[in-house]
Formats: sequence, C-alpha cells, structure tokens
Amino acid sequence: MKAKFTLTGILVFTLLFNLSVNAQGVSINNDGTDPDASAILDLQSTDKGLLVPRMAQNQITDIQNPANGLIVFNTTDNKYYAYLEGENAWKEIAYGTSTMTPFVCGNPLTDPRDGQSYATVDINGQCWMAENLNVGTMSTGGQYNNETIEKACYQHNTTYCDTYGGLYQWNEMMNWVTTESAQGICPDGWHVPSDMEWFLMENFLDPNVYSPTQTGWRGYDIGGQLKEAGYTHWNGPNTGATNSSGMTLLGSGWRTSSGGFNGQKFFTVFTTSTQSSGSNTWVREFDYNRQQSYRAAFYKYNYYPVRCLKD
Repeated sequence: MKAKFTLTGILVFTLLFNLSVNAQGVSINNDGTDPDASAILDLQSTDKGLLVPRMAQNQITDIQNPANGLIVFNTTDNKYYAYLEGENAWKEIAYGTSTMTPFVCGNPLTDPRDGQSYATVDINGQCWMAENLNVGTMSTGGQYNNETIEKACYQHNTTYCDTYGGLYQWNEMMNWVTTESAQGICPDGWHVPSDMEWFLMENFLDPNVYSPTQTGWRGYDIGGQLKEAGYTHWNGPNTGATNSSGMTLLGSGWRTSSGGFNGQKFFTVFTTSTQSSGSNTWVREFDYNRQQSYRAAFYKYNYYPVRCLKD
C-alpha cells in the first residue's frame, strides 16, 4: 500500500490520535489498534464521528471531474450527495425514517438496554441521573458474576424497584471490576461516580462540605438540597428537604448482606466506585431527620441504590 502524508498532517494525527499504517490499511484511533484486515481506512472512536466535506450546492457542481462515488454534504439543503459517473449527476443519498436526538443534560435519558427513562440534572458541569438506576432482573437470592445484571427490590416487591430503583451489591454495581469510575452497570457513556466526584458535587452546592476526606456528618444543608421535599418518599420531618439541586433523592432503604430489608423512607445510601479497603467502600448516606450528608466506609456486600454520572 502507498500512503502519502504531509509532515504537518502526521504531527497532527500523532498529537490527537494513534496512527497505524500497515499492508492492510490505515487505522486512526486512541489505543493503537491495527486496522481491520477488510478496511483500507479504519476509524475508531467512542465520542467522535466522521465529518465529510461540507459545501454549498454551487461549490459542489463546480467540482471538476468528480470521481465516481465521491460523497459530500450539501449545506444548501442539508443533505448528502454522491456523484454517479454513469448518470453524470450528483444523487441525493436518501435518509431513513429513524432519528436520534443528541443528548442534552436535563433531558430524559433512555437506557437502550430496556427502554427505561431517567431524569437527568446538570450540577456545575456534572451530569447526574436524577433517579435511581433500575436495570436488571430481580433476584431474591445473591448477586453473582454472570451474564445477567441482578437487582434486589425492597421486600422482593418489583413495585418498589419501579419507584426507588434497584438495590445492588458493590461488585454487581461495578460489573465485577474494581477500577474507580468504571462504567459498571450504568448505560454506555455513563459510569459509577467516585468518592471525589461526589465531593465535587457536594462542595459546589454546599461549600461547608470543605474536605474530600472528612468523615461523619458533613456540610450545612447539602442533604436538604439533594432530598425530595415532602413526605411521599420520606418520613417526617424530612429535615431541610428542598430538592433545590434537582437530584430528588428518595428514602430507598437498603438490603443487608444477610438478606433483611430496612430503612425505607428513613434513609438512603449510595456506594461510590472508590474502595476504602478490600471489603469496604466509601458511601454517602442521607437521612429523614438530617439535612447534611454522611461520609463513611460501609460493607460492600450490603445492597444499595445506584446513581450514574455522565462520562
């Protein structure tokens, strides 16, 4: 294969991507992967697309001796065209009926795995799910490293999962990896927030949460800003609850490692993706009679709800 690149082009690609050239073709990606054997050009990315030349209609028709199959985007009518030599004409590439809308934080997120929709909220550039994750198949037993996402529902009642989300052990939540901020069981493009990512959100809303390593009850009213107001999903007095953040935390309760349930409408606990030891992980707890947040190391094998954070 012959490949021709300018020095400037090579430097740009080297800075932005890994450029791999071999007898099969060219690969542009972020991990150095060789091109697929069937492709002359193999572009790989999880957050960028391919942008073809964009030009007005008169610029397209002014192209001299266009190659058969040449593709451009017509900015005059916002459509793609391909040149067909046999017809000596630019032919519109027809669109299908399916559409995809770019995700904007604050709009609902639809999980393509099961079609469930979740509210989202932007807090200082962090995009959070504003509802607890409810993915997987309910299991009344344990949660295991298999091909199925397993969830517990409070008192083994699926209606509680519909309202309060599923309850997950740490390993299941993390999809059986230990990497901080891993995707875990979150949808593609989302991940299990770390202890530091929780702190950044709390500190922005309530500067009285001043230290990422402080344990115990922290802040002035961070819990109140995060909790849903009223008594539908919290017992009274639901101290300080305003939900001014839009996070809408509910009193989901938990399941113990031995299988018992307790605490619904009294408290909620979220495990982070950050381990504190081999058997513990850093968590955030919010209670019905507190307006602060509680940071501590809790046992990994209890079952808690999950909130996901956009990558």
